[in-house]
Amino acid sequence: MKFIQLVVAGLLLSITSVAKAAPGSEFVVEDIKIEGLQRVALGAALTYLPINVGDEMNSFRVSQLIRSMYSSTHFENIEILRDGNTLIVRVKERPTISNIVFEDNDDIKDEQLQESLNDANILIGEPLDRTVLTSIENGLKDFFYSIGKYNADVTAIITPLPRNRVDLKLLFEEGDSAKIQQINVVGNETFTDSELLDPIELKFNTAWWDFLSETRYQKQTLTGDMETITSYYKDRGYIRFNIDSTQVTMTPDKTGIYVTLNVDEGEQYTISDIELIGDLLGHEDYINAVLPLKKGEMYNQAEVTYTEEFISKYLGRYGYAYPTVTTIPDINDEDKTVKLVLSVDPGKRIYVRRINFAGNTSTADEVLRQSVSQMEGAWLSNATLESSKNSLSRLTYMETVDFETVRLPGEEDKVDVNFAVKEQPSGAFNAGIGYGDRTKLSLNAGIQQDNFLGTGKRIAFNISTVSYQKSIQLSYTDPFFTIDGISLGGNVSYSEFDGSSANLIQYNSKQYSLGANVGYPINQFNRINFGLTYSNVELFQRQAYVQTTRFNDQFVDEENPDSAINYDSFLASVAWSRSTLNRGVFPTAGSSQRASFGITTPNSDVNYFKTEIDGKWYFPLSRNQRWSVLARLKAGYGNGYGDAGGVDQILPFTQHFTAGGSDSLRGFENNTVGPRGLQVTPSVAVTDPNGNDILGDSSSDVVAISTRSLGGNAMVLGGVELIVPTPFVEVDFDNSVRTSLFVDVGNVWDTEFDYDAYKDLTLSTSFNDDPLLDYSDPFLYRASGGISVQWLSPMGPMVFSFSRAIKEREGDDSKFFTFNIGQTF
Repeated sequence: MKFIQLVVAGLLLSITSVAKAAPGSEFVVEDIKIEGLQRVALGAALTYLPINVGDEMNSFRVSQLIRSMYSSTHFENIEILRDGNTLIVRVKERPTISNIVFEDNDDIKDEQLQESLNDANILIGEPLDRTVLTSIENGLKDFFYSIGKYNADVTAIITPLPRNRVDLKLLFEEGDSAKIQQINVVGNETFTDSELLDPIELKFNTAWWDFLSETRYQKQTLTGDMETITSYYKDRGYIRFNIDSTQVTMTPDKTGIYVTLNVDEGEQYTISDIELIGDLLGHEDYINAVLPLKKGEMYNQAEVTYTEEFISKYLGRYGYAYPTVTTIPDINDEDKTVKLVLSVDPGKRIYVRRINFAGNTSTADEVLRQSVSQMEGAWLSNATLESSKNSLSRLTYMETVDFETVRLPGEEDKVDVNFAVKEQPSGAFNAGIGYGDRTKLSLNAGIQQDNFLGTGKRIAFNISTVSYQKSIQLSYTDPFFTIDGISLGGNVSYSEFDGSSANLIQYNSKQYSLGANVGYPINQFNRINFGLTYSNVELFQRQAYVQTTRFNDQFVDEENPDSAINYDSFLASVAWSRSTLNRGVFPTAGSSQRASFGITTPNSDVNYFKTEIDGKWYFPLSRNQRWSVLARLKAGYGNGYGDAGGVDQILPFTQHFTAGGSDSLRGFENNTVGPRGLQVTPSVAVTDPNGNDILGDSSSDVVAISTRSLGGNAMVLGGVELIVPTPFVEVDFDNSVRTSLFVDVGNVWDTEFDYDAYKDLTLSTSFNDDPLLDYSDPFLYRASGGISVQWLSPMGPMVFSFSRAIKEREGDDSKFFTFNIGQTF
C-alpha cells in the first residue's frame, strides 16, 4: 500500500516578476547583468538565459527568460530591468536546506518521510521550493485521514539561517484515530451480521482483553474487509453477490465512525459443467482427474482461484513458467447454474540462462549453488526454485533469501534467476553464565564456525575449563564432500570429567575418542548418516552406589578394588533426519525430526545400545508469522545387550541420560533431574566365632540418597513455546531477535533398577517425597516455565532466559536465570 501520495506543484507562468521596461518596448541588448547571486555561479546563471548580446528584447522574450530562469529551480523571485540597452536580471535565490527534522510522527517512520521528500527533491543541500511544501502538507494530511486520524495536522516550519540557509521542520499533530462505533450490513438475509463481520479485520465494541482487534478506522482496511465479505458470499455459491454502496459517517467531534454496507446477495449457483480449452500439453487426462472443481457442486470462488493456480503451477513444473489460465463463467440465471470454461495458454517453455547471487559477501557462490536444485540451461521450474529457496533458507548462516526471474530482452524463452541473500553470523563464541540454588555461579566457553572462510564447511574447536570438566574437541564436516550432497565429517576429543562438580554422582573419568561419519541425502528434506566412533574411558575415584556396582564389578581388580577402570568401545551409529523448517536460525514454520540408533560392536569391552528421537514443530498463528507456537519432544532409551561372565550387560552409567539445564529443563540446574545414587548401610553387624563380621537382618538396612543425580536409561522431555514479537524491536529484526514464553516438562528414569528391593528400607534422610519414585513411576515428571530472549550478535547467538521450576521434587536444584552465548533453543 502506498502510504502517501505527494503532489509536486508545477511552476506556472503566474510568477512574481516585475519588468521595468515599458510594455511593448523593444531594444537590442548590448550588455547583460545578473544581480543577487550568492550560491549560483554567474557562468551557471547565464546558461539559463535564452538571450544573448545582440538579440532583440521584447515582451515575448521577457516571458521566455522568466520561465527559463524559474525552471532552473534555483530562484524564488526574478525581476527584469532595463538600463538603456543593458538588460538587468535581478534574482533572489531560493534558500538552501541546511537540515530536515521530523517531530511527533508516530505512524510514519522518518525513513518513509525522507523518501517522500526525496521524490519531491526536498533534500539537504538543495534549494527549497516553498510551493512544494503545501502539497506535502496536504498529502500527509490525506494519509492521516485514510487511517482515521481526522484531527491530524501537519505544519512545515521554516527557520531562516545565515548565508541564505534554512532549517525545515515538519511538525505533526496526529491525534487519536477515530474509533469504529458500529458496522451495519443492510440487505443480508442468508447470513447474519455476526457471520459476515467475524472474519473481517475492522472491529467494534470489542472486549477489554481482545487487545489485538483493530478498532481504528482505516480506509484501506475497509476496502480489504469488503473483499472479504464478497469472498464469503462467492465461496458459498453467490456468484452474483455485490456490495452496492458504502456509507461512512463521522461523529461531530471526529472521534467516532459509523460504517454501513448495502449488499445484494443474489441466489446460489451450482456448477453445471467444467470445460478445459487451450493447449494442455498432453496433460488433459491428469488435470481432469485431479481438478479440484467438480460438476454438481456449489460454486466456490476460492476453489476457482485455487484451480487456476494449480494448473499454472503444474505447467510450471515442465518449464512453462508464465502460463495464462482464465476462468470464463457462463451463468444461467434461469436454473441458477454456471458453466466454467477454463482457458489455458501455457506460453513458451522458459529456460534459465544464468543463476546469479547477490548479498553474499562472505559465502562463495559455489557454496550457495550446492543448495540450488534449479540448473542453468534447464527448464525454469517454479517448484524447483521454491525448493531451492527453502534449502538456502535452512542454512544457518543465511538470514533471508529471495529470488526473482528476469526475462531477457529480445529472448522470450530465456530468463535469469537472481537470488538476493542476507547473511548472518556463522560463527559462535560459545560462552555462558548461570546461577542455581546449590551450584551458584557457573561458566562455560567454546567456539564454532558453520561457514568456515565462506566455504560452507563446519569447523568447531572447543576448549573448556569449567569446574567439572576440562576438554578439548576438534570437529570438521564438509556437507558437500561430493557434488551429489554426500557429507563427510570427523572429530577427535579428549576430556577429564568430575561428576560431582557436574551435579552427578561422585566419579572421575578421562576419555579420548576418534570418530568419522558420512551422510547421504535421500531427498530435499530427508537425510541419513552413518558413523563409527572409538572411545577409551578410564574411571577412577569412584564412590560406591548400588546402581553402579553391577557395571563396575565387570572391570574391578579384586586385589585392588580402588584401582582405575579402563575400557574400550566402538560405537556404530545410524541417524535419520528430516527438516522442512523455513529458516536455519529462528524458524517460525515447518518441522524438524531426528532419530538415531547407536550400538557398540561385539568386540567392545562394553556392549550397549542407545536410541533417541528429537522433534520440533512450528505452527504460525499469524500471516506474518511473528506469532508462532513451538512444540518440542525428545525421548531416549538405552540398555545393554549380551552378557559378561554370565551377568547381563547394562548401559554404562557414564552413558546415562540426564536432564536439567539450558537444552532441556530450563528451570533446573544442569544434570540435576532424575534418579539419585543409593548407598545401603547395614544397620546390625554380627561377629561369628572366628571374629568375622556378618550381616544381620537386611530389612533393617539404611538407605542413603545422594544429593546428586545418577541419570537413567530412559528419558522423555517436551515443551511448548509461544513465540511473540519482541517489545521495542522493529519487524526488520525479527530474524535476529526472538522472544518466547515457554513451559518445559519431562523426567529421566532408570528402568533397570529394582525399586521393590529397597522401598521398605529406612531412609537416612527425611524426605516428604519418596525419592525412589524417580525409578519406578513412569508418570512422575518435572516442569518449569519462564521467558527466553535470543538474539544474533557478531559473536554468535546469545540467549537470556529467566525460568523457575513449577513442578519439582524435594532436593531439586532450581535455576533462576541463564545467559548463554553461542546457543539457541
